Amino acid sequence: MGVLNATPDSFSDGGKFFDPQAAVDHGLQLVHDGAGILDVGGESTRTNSVPVPVQDELARVMPVIEKLVASTDVPISIDTSKAIVAREAVAAGAEIINDVTGLEGDPEMLSVAKEVQVGICAMHMQGTPQTMQDAPIYDDVVEDIFGYLQARRDALLSGELSLIHI
Repeated sequence: MGVLNATPDSFSDGGKFFDPQAAVDHGLQLVHDGAGILDVGGESTRTNSVPVPVQDELARVMPVIEKLVASTDVPISIDTSKAIVAREAVAAGAEIINDVTGLEGDPEMLSVAKEVQVGICAMHMQGTPQTMQDAPIYDDVVEDIFGYLQARRDALLSGELSLIHI
């Protein structure tokens, strides 16, 4: 999975691909280098990052998704925890919803996922970016996260949703 962070405050690239054309160019280079999926995100989840309004996130990701869909056959994933962003990205051609909250952060996300019937990448995050490093509590970090992801998988499958196993 090639990661495209269309944010000015990305933890992984320092905002190098905030410009939509820079993000598209980087995405196409990732495909050339062997990426089988391109994951486009417009809101940082780095420690202490601040949530962005829906319209800002849409303005960051939609031009990138639209250009990538027109330029490559590689599946596009939308990295978001906002149902509205997921719906718009899928309408533009994204084939996977990648949600760091496991589809639990936005009460509308599960219904959007059911409606659009695309792949789901359910992630794990304890707390929010503002609190996740304050006092994370795990009895056994590997077992606890494995158990959470297994429970989310089971809940999503019982809701007749597809899962992408990456």
